[in-house]
Amino acid sequence: MKQAHIYTAIIFLTIGFGTGWYVQKTSTSTHENMTGMSMQHTMDGMTDGLANKTGDAFDEAFLNEMIIHHEGAVSMAQMVLAQSTRPELLTLAKNIITAQTTEIDMMQNWKQTWFKK
Repeated sequence: MKQAHIYTAIIFLTIGFGTGWYVQKTSTSTHENMTGMSMQHTMDGMTDGLANKTGDAFDEAFLNEMIIHHEGAVSMAQMVLAQSTRPELLTLAKNIITAQTTEIDMMQNWKQTWFKK
């Protein structure tokens, strides 16, 4: 289940960088259009999980989604370290891993403290 969340987060991050929008708006092939729509659907699914929630339910759902999002960013950054030789990307990847791992730990601690699960 956790691996599925990581894959979802990776797709979400791709959309966050504009790839989904670009593919959907500029592609002419049916496959590319379907891919763009699929990524948009995944993003919508993540934000839909927050809809109609308030208070603690909203806060916990937000933390859950952000942890997944950050785990995806860390996974993507680890791929950059393994595959890229560009110094700029390697520096970016290292910074992402450091910052987002710290934030994952922070959010997990909040969840444990606030929601005792």
